[in-house]
Amino acid sequence: MGITTNVDELGIVEIVVDCPPVNALTVAGWFELADHVTAAGRDANTRVVVLRSEGRGFNAGVDIKEMQNTTGFDALIGANKGCFAAFAAVYDCAVPVIAAVNGFCVGGGIGLVGNADIIIASDDATFGLPEVDRGALGAATHLSRLVPQHKMRAMVYTAATATAAELHHYGSVLQVVPRAQLREAAMVVARSIAAKSPTVMRAAKECLNGIDLWDVKRSYRFEQGFTFELNLSGVADELRDDFAGTDKSRGTSPGETAT
Repeated sequence: MGITTNVDELGIVEIVVDCPPVNALTVAGWFELADHVTAAGRDANTRVVVLRSEGRGFNAGVDIKEMQNTTGFDALIGANKGCFAAFAAVYDCAVPVIAAVNGFCVGGGIGLVGNADIIIASDDATFGLPEVDRGALGAATHLSRLVPQHKMRAMVYTAATATAAELHHYGSVLQVVPRAQLREAAMVVARSIAAKSPTVMRAAKECLNGIDLWDVKRSYRFEQGFTFELNLSGVADELRDDFAGTDKSRGTSPGETAT
């Protein structure tokens, strides 16, 4: 369990997140994921990266349990910096990154897939930002890359989720497949990319990033400033406490529900 990297003979690097119960990452986990992705891109033998998860869902965001069990703002600052590093690592990876998304993909998960080059999703996958219910903001930058602007705004304000089928309709998800076929579907696309000239693929990734419509890192950093303000006001901590209390009434601990 944890975060692992596997490399095959074609130069396909598979990075797998397996952090039960819901793949909610600690501060250290976000930085570790960033390191795995960055290392893969720096290896000249890497042709393409497949990012996927084991378990109930792709990613449940930040570990709220760690946040609420840490005095002061160290966990908040760490989580913001860790998420920024992980999202940037996916975006800046020198080769294409394919996200294979199963189950829930919320909060920080949106930052990862929004910065990925290609998304393959299982038919049970859902995407959303519950940030406003936790007294935070962030990753609307990345959600904007997945759904139209007014859909994004409605999802942020209501914390509603969108299905893989909806995102496929918008064109942001390339394929929707049964969960049992998810990994293989991602690998089929990865093999197609790996078969091409690695020099051309790395140039293509740099080129496409260079013509992006906006600076995703700067935009996300702007969003993070509002999360700091909400925490300083005290409202964020109150909402996280309420969230933790709801979890406890259901017999689960904070961080065991998508955040």
